[in-house]
Amino acid sequence: MFREAQEAGDVVRAQRDRNRDTISGLAERLRRSTPRAVVTLARGSSDHAATFARYLVETRAGVLTSSASPSVGSIYEATPDLAGTMVLAISQSGRSPDLLGAAQQASDRGGLVVAMVNDESSPLAERAEVVVPLCAGPERSVAATKAFIASLAATVDVLAAWTEDNEIDAALASLPAKLSEAWNLDWSAALPELNSASAMYVVGRGHALGVVQEAALKLKETCGIQAEGFSAAEVRHGPMAVVREGFPVVLFGQDDESLEGVSLLASEFAERGARVISAGIPDAPGTTLPVLPSDPLIAPILQIASFYRLANALALGRGLDPDRPNHLTKVTETL
Repeated sequence: MFREAQEAGDVVRAQRDRNRDTISGLAERLRRSTPRAVVTLARGSSDHAATFARYLVETRAGVLTSSASPSVGSIYEATPDLAGTMVLAISQSGRSPDLLGAAQQASDRGGLVVAMVNDESSPLAERAEVVVPLCAGPERSVAATKAFIASLAATVDVLAAWTEDNEIDAALASLPAKLSEAWNLDWSAALPELNSASAMYVVGRGHALGVVQEAALKLKETCGIQAEGFSAAEVRHGPMAVVREGFPVVLFGQDDESLEGVSLLASEFAERGARVISAGIPDAPGTTLPVLPSDPLIAPILQIASFYRLANALALGRGLDPDRPNHLTKVTETL
């Protein structure tokens, strides 16, 4: 996990070079005929990348985006009319049976299936009309890291080309180098706060939501912590009742319209006695983790890179093997 997550900057750099023509062609097609909606299709970490994509497509391209439920087809044998939509399928392996079935059904029902997949020889790549290789290379750790970051970067790349937004493109151009810098940031101050944790929250808002969901999953997978990822808006409802003295909460923030609300929430958690750990939230109470100055578009991507190093160290400190979590395999074949 340590070595693979460390490679994320090089992966994104290679990915951008490899996919330039493919993404340019896809973007031209999307501008020529704007999809009436974007439907995402993914499981696990890839579904968290799809959440990241949903926020960016809706806020930057103005196109309604929703996550598909593969079981609608695989269990209930029903398929919505997807004519005029782009179906974005994201997968590291491209081999989970329910995703393959859903992708085929989407194509049969008129959707433009675009696969972001690491294994270019996979059945998912064969079913897609457009393939955007993630270029992450082999991942031997069960916990996906560089493939997740590659999925986020590929989403930003497609969006920049689709909307012809120079600001997005400039942020993306800085990402490979900044990922390497983010990996080297010292987040070890969080270790004493989390070493004995059995349950906790990870919180963010906007396009960071997919990243906090991913961080929570990694804490479950590699560290054995019952971590839950929440939107800063949703956690104020029922989940706030669980927060008690010493309850750990990690908050991610980026310098956009969402920052004020996340910052206020950090103070609310502290007032309730929570153990607050934050990244990207100026003047937050508790333990503050270092972040790089960056465009808010890519800030959550940089934060998850720093977090992966923390999660690896935390797992080892708790006597666990982050590469081989209990009861998990690399390819989850959901039917």
